[in-house]
Amino acid sequence: MNLWQRPLKKLLLIAQQTTHRFRFNSLNSFVSLVLVGAVLSVALAACTGGSNGNNASTQNPTASPVAANKPNVELTLVSFAVTKAAHEAIIPKFVEKWKQEHNQTVTFKQSYGGSGSQTRAVIDGLEADIVHLALALDTQKIEKAGLIQPGWEQENPNNGIVSKSVAAIITRSGNPKGIKTWADLAKDNVKVITADPKTSGVARWNFLALWNSVIKTGGDEAKATEFVTQVYRNVPILAKDAREATDVFGKGQGDALINYENEVILAQQKGSKVDYVIPDVNISIDNPIAVVDKNVDKHGNREVAEGFVKFLYTPEAQEEFVKLGFRPVDEKIAQTKEVTDKFPKVNTLGTVQDLGGWANIDQKFFADGGVFDQIQAKNKR
Repeated sequence: MNLWQRPLKKLLLIAQQTTHRFRFNSLNSFVSLVLVGAVLSVALAACTGGSNGNNASTQNPTASPVAANKPNVELTLVSFAVTKAAHEAIIPKFVEKWKQEHNQTVTFKQSYGGSGSQTRAVIDGLEADIVHLALALDTQKIEKAGLIQPGWEQENPNNGIVSKSVAAIITRSGNPKGIKTWADLAKDNVKVITADPKTSGVARWNFLALWNSVIKTGGDEAKATEFVTQVYRNVPILAKDAREATDVFGKGQGDALINYENEVILAQQKGSKVDYVIPDVNISIDNPIAVVDKNVDKHGNREVAEGFVKFLYTPEAQEEFVKLGFRPVDEKIAQTKEVTDKFPKVNTLGTVQDLGGWANIDQKFFADGGVFDQIQAKNKR
């Protein structure tokens, strides 16, 4: 339900109750009903902002002056660390397009960090207009905090998923430890670098990729727990987020790094020689986008925020994601030769839905006392 519909519903109920008390047996009663209708009409007009639908205040009658009346509009984008390069390529294209079509100058404040940390920052008061996070669970937490209206997944294609990737294993030059599969990470002589699932979205995906590799090949949960425990026993340090994990590995720690495929591709584009493997059994890493309703209504910039989100789904923006290593959510682009040549095929791809959805995953694996904490306790971390 839109925010303006709530007070309108109350007014309609009052009007309905009023009509039940009147009988058309006097002039006074008739005049009273006319007055009720007039008041209701004025209220409706105030709530909807007219019938043309062009006024951004239709979303919230208490919002500050709408962006349509401003020559300059500012948006605050809060995202997880590894999207920075993609957004820096896409934002200028959107700014130019919006200026041409609306004669407005849009500027962006941008914040990047671990998805879990970014989520907490928004809940604690960072006034994001748009959040692009590593996993839907983090967006759901902002929703539960009352900042995003329920149903945000249906506002955009693919249940709000705007970028995708898979997990990659990065090795030292020449792959001296001969690492080819997830199972190799459990060997006693292999040290693995990954981020902390308590603070990093990519780390949760890494954990699920390891777990999924056992379940998808016929193992049960006992086998999965045993395997993942051994891998984390080989982790000398848990980084704060994906970028920090990459830095730690780059400074010489570890034999293998688990990270997003797009991070590997970006590093190669920057001139780094990177040896890596995309395991044939993998997890679909799905990253959602959402408008933060409470903040855009406060800032009066909903129209522009929604315009930017929609732009991220256009071929123009999706091609930028592809250039920087993200797998496209647009199926037509996914079938192009450029994409099929760029990304190795994954034959067995698990999903969050296969594991029961994020609510179940969070409670089972990452909540206090969950599987991850139990594994860390076994490894005496």
